Amino acid sequence: MLGGIHGKILHVDLATGQTRVEEPPETMYRLLVGGRALVAYLLLRDLAPNTDALSPDNLLIFAPGILQGTNLPGAGRHGVGGKSPLTGALASSEAGGWWGHEFKRSGFDALVIRGRAAAPCYIHIHDGNVTLRPAAHLWGLPTWPAQQRIQAELQDARVRIAQIGPAGENGVLYSSVMHDINRAGPAATGWAR
Repeated sequence: MLGGIHGKILHVDLATGQTRVEEPPETMYRLLVGGRALVAYLLLRDLAPNTDALSPDNLLIFAPGILQGTNLPGAGRHGVGGKSPLTGALASSEAGGWWGHEFKRSGFDALVIRGRAAAPCYIHIHDGNVTLRPAAHLWGLPTWPAQQRIQAELQDARVRIAQIGPAGENGVLYSSVMHDINRAGPAATGWAR
C-alpha cells in the first residue's frame, strides 16, 4: 500500500450498531489523493441520488488526506461531507485541528456514518477498536462542555472529538460539525444523528 494510506475505510451504521471495514484497492487511492476527493468519491458511490438529506440513508463522511499526521505545514486538514439539507446538493468542506491527525493514527483512511441511532450515542475509536457509547447525558450541551465531559468519561484529556451541538440536535439546516472545540466542519450538513 502507498505511504500515508492504511487501506481501510471504517463504516458505522448507527441504526444497527454494526461496523465493518472496507479494504479498497490501491488504485482508488492513487486517483483520490486528498481527503475531500475521497469524501466526494464515497458520496457518489454509496449515496443514492434521490436520498433525502434528513433521512437516515444520508451519509456523513470524514476523510483525512494522505499527508495528515505528518509535520508538513497545512497537512492538518481533513474532508467532511454529506448531502446538505439546506441545498439538497452534496456538500463537503475541510476542518483543521487535531481530530483528523488522531483519526488517521487509528488506522483508517475514512469514516462513513449512516443510519439513525435509537438513542443519542457517540462513536469511540481507540487503537483500532470501535464502540458506540451512550450520549443522552450530553444531549443539549454546547460543544465545549460536551467535549470536557467526554474527555473526563474516557479519562483522557487528549481525546479528539468531532461533534454536533444543539444546532445539529435541533435540526438547524445550516448546522455544522465542530472539531476540537472551535473548528467548524462542513457547510450546512444539518446533522442530527
